[in-house]
Amino acid sequence: MKKFVLLFLSIAIIAGCSKKSQETSTNSELSGTIQLSGAFALYPMAVKWAEEFNKIHPNVKIDISGGGAGKGMTDALAKVVDIGMVSREVYPEEKEKGAFPIAVVKDAVIPTINTENPELESILKIGLKKEIAVKLWNQELKTWGDVLGTSAKTPVHVFTRSDACGAAETFAAWFGKKQEHLKATGVYGDPGLAAAVQKDKLGIGYNNIAYAYDQKSKKPFEGLAIIPIDVNDNGQIDPEEDFYETSVTLIQAINDNRYPSPPARDLYLVSNGKPTKPEVVAFLEYVLSEGQQYAEETGYIGLSEEKLKNEAAKLK
Repeated sequence: MKKFVLLFLSIAIIAGCSKKSQETSTNSELSGTIQLSGAFALYPMAVKWAEEFNKIHPNVKIDISGGGAGKGMTDALAKVVDIGMVSREVYPEEKEKGAFPIAVVKDAVIPTINTENPELESILKIGLKKEIAVKLWNQELKTWGDVLGTSAKTPVHVFTRSDACGAAETFAAWFGKKQEHLKATGVYGDPGLAAAVQKDKLGIGYNNIAYAYDQKSKKPFEGLAIIPIDVNDNGQIDPEEDFYETSVTLIQAINDNRYPSPPARDLYLVSNGKPTKPEVVAFLEYVLSEGQQYAEETGYIGLSEEKLKNEAAKLK
């Protein structure tokens, strides 16, 4: 009987090793190329996912380029890339053309100013109201005194995105407008807009979390300050509205719905029709499962279990 048990265990161990070897072989045999383009908002997250996915599937090459959500959608619909990165809601007319969106993480757009702005202390105390944002990005307000309701004559320099992008569309949606309604000095790309405000002491703009906060220190990048949003519209930033010190506290506020949506929103990976390439399907399945663990450390908010389940079901 003892010999039989030992024989059985040996067979089980061999079978287990064989199965593990087979799984490793299957993982390494997945090969091909995945091309992504689009939203700067998703770029850092996509790069992280690609790095981790490659550790499991080293024979899959993943090419990622920015260019804005508009480019991501256009490239996906034209089948120039396998996946477009889109940082706004997908329009019905885009779905009619074949856009197949998968929500993958959440992000938010936040208003930014230069840390050396002479009115910084006052600005941080009152924050930014919707009605003031509308006037700023309509070029109705010419000075920081106009913004603050004081006699200050310091000029205000307003920046926006020059490329078709989800950040501008989402930020404008917060105060009931669209990207084309934003009148200001246009700057290309998320990094470009952040740099413009960093270089201009009188500047104001907006950025996605990953371009406003350093993900190592979790603090705003040097030269950038975050303008709190006056959520309850009472003309001052109350303690419950003051959660911008780090990206961690901001992300928690987004999770708790203390930060408004928009400008918080879901981010999407979009293909033309339901994806069929094995490597693309495997990558999307990874993003909706193991890949979620890297969201917060990269400056994003992971989706709920229910939403992840619903999005994964679209791939079946």
